[in-house]
Amino acid sequence: MKLYLLIFFTLASGVTCAQSQSSSIVGGPCEGCEAALDYGSKELSAIDTLPNFENHSQKMKIQGTVYKLDGITPAKDVIIYIYQTNQKGVYEKKGDETGFASYHGIYRGWVKTNELGHYAFYTFKPGSYPGRTQAAHVHFTIKEPDKNEYYIDAIEFADDPLLSEADRERKNPRGGNGIIELTKKGDLLIAERDIILGLNIPNYE
Repeated sequence: MKLYLLIFFTLASGVTCAQSQSSSIVGGPCEGCEAALDYGSKELSAIDTLPNFENHSQKMKIQGTVYKLDGITPAKDVIIYIYQTNQKGVYEKKGDETGFASYHGIYRGWVKTNELGHYAFYTFKPGSYPGRTQAAHVHFTIKEPDKNEYYIDAIEFADDPLLSEADRERKNPRGGNGIIELTKKGDLLIAERDIILGLNIPNYE
């Protein structure tokens, strides 16, 4: 009987510990957010270009400023990781990928904000998933110097017919509103997306 009680309390303690650790994670659990640090030996700057940029139609530049929680102070040295589908809505792969690339695909990139909090990605407008059940989007993950990785709302496009009213009226978007109006500048579609660190992010201090 004593042995059973010991096992029970040991298991209960382990569960409590795991729950405590989970509740202290900035942003809550996030499968794959560690990919924000998956850039290897690449030297990060405030600008990145995703693979095969020049060969795609609907070329797009995602740009913006990252602010601290006050929404005023620019935040430097923040890593932003993005990944997206190709124009057919598929996470395209070469076939020899390992780790996070094996499911995020080849269209991914990393930047580190400059002293003004600025960042930019040169990419292309992705397609919606085959079957057209979810609006086209670009995933965003944030890594601040003193916090664990966490996701913010993906970029979605205001003119996408797959965006539901619930999507458009989403309350408390993580990091700020991710639904953007594209503008045209030359042959580039411009996606302006400013980010407020910690905004509507659980356990953020």
